[in-house]
Amino acid sequence: MEYRRLGRSGLRVSTITMGTMTFGGRGGFAAVGNTDVAQARRQVDLALDAGVNLFDTADMYSDGLSEEITGEVLEGRRDDVLLATKARMVVGPGPNDGGASRHHLVRSVERSLKRLRTEHIDLYQIHEWDGQTPLEETLEALDTLVRSGKVRYVGASNYTGWQLMKALATSDARGYQRYVSQQIHYTLQARDAEDELVPLTLDQDLGILVWSPLAGGLLSGKYRRGASAPEGSRHLGEWSEPPVHDEEKLYDVVDVLVEVGAAHGVSAAQVALAWLLGRPGVTSLVVGARTEEQLSDNLAAADLVLGAEERARLDAVSAVPLRYPHWHQAATAKDRLSAADLSLLGPHL
Repeated sequence: MEYRRLGRSGLRVSTITMGTMTFGGRGGFAAVGNTDVAQARRQVDLALDAGVNLFDTADMYSDGLSEEITGEVLEGRRDDVLLATKARMVVGPGPNDGGASRHHLVRSVERSLKRLRTEHIDLYQIHEWDGQTPLEETLEALDTLVRSGKVRYVGASNYTGWQLMKALATSDARGYQRYVSQQIHYTLQARDAEDELVPLTLDQDLGILVWSPLAGGLLSGKYRRGASAPEGSRHLGEWSEPPVHDEEKLYDVVDVLVEVGAAHGVSAAQVALAWLLGRPGVTSLVVGARTEEQLSDNLAAADLVLGAEERARLDAVSAVPLRYPHWHQAATAKDRLSAADLSLLGPHL
C-alpha cells in the first residue's frame, strides 16, 4: 500500500480509503448495503491487513448507524487509524437539522464523536455546499473545532470550483483553518472534475479523495452492452447517481477495461481504480463493498500498475470535448500555461 500526503497537510493516507456507506442498511441506504457489525468487522480486518489507514463515513449514512458500527469495530485500535466523517445533509425534521451553520456543525460533531466512540475526528468534511450560510460562519466554526481538539483537519465535498476557491480565499483572509482536501466524484465514466476541480487542487495543493470511484459499480465489468443488468443492480434504471448521459460510451469504456484487465489477469474494477490512482491530484479512492470478495478485489488495485499504452487507450475511450473557456485557452494561451492548466489542456496541445 502506498501512502500519499493529504494536500498541504503533514498527514499521510493510504491510496485506498475504506468507505462505510454500506454499514447499517437503515432507511434508504438499504439499497446500497446492509453490512452488520460482524460483517463490518471482517471487512475492516481485511482493509487493515492490506494497509488501509483511513476510514470514511458520514452522519447521514443509515441515520447515524454507519458511524455507530464504524466506531464499534474500530474500538481498541482507534490509535492505529484515521477517521473521516461528514456533516451538512439533513438528518432530522427540524429547521436546523441540516446545513453548514455553526449551530448544526457543532451539534453534529458532538453526535458523531459519541457514535464513533472517539475523542477526535481526523478529517471533518462539509458534505455539500450550503449557499445560504455565510462562509465566514462555517469556516469559523470549523476553525474553532480544530482549535478545541475535537477535529484535526477539515475538508470539503461536492463543491464547484468557484465555491471551493471562495472558501479557501476566505480562510486565508481571516486566518481560519484551511480545507486540506476535497472529496469528489471522478471516474472514467464521469471526468467532469478535470475541468475545474483537479486544476484547482493542483494549484492550491489540496488532496483529492474520490467517492464511488467505480461509478456505483458501472465500471465493475458487470454491466455489458447487450446483456441484462446484474441481478439486484441499481443502475440504468431508477437509480440516477451517478447519472449516465451516454450509455453507449459507458459500454465502450467497460469494453476497454475488460480487455486491459484480461491482459493483467485482474478485474475491470481493478483497472478502473488503478487508472484513477495515476491521475493528477488524486490522493485516495474511497471504496466500499457489499461483500468481502468485492472489497478484496478493490484493495488489490493499489498494487496494479498500468502501462502507458493502456492508460492512453483508457484516456481516449473516455475523453470528452473541451468546454469553454478551455478550448479557447488551448488555442490562444498555450505559451503561458501552468502545471495546473496542463492537467486538463496538456493532451489537447
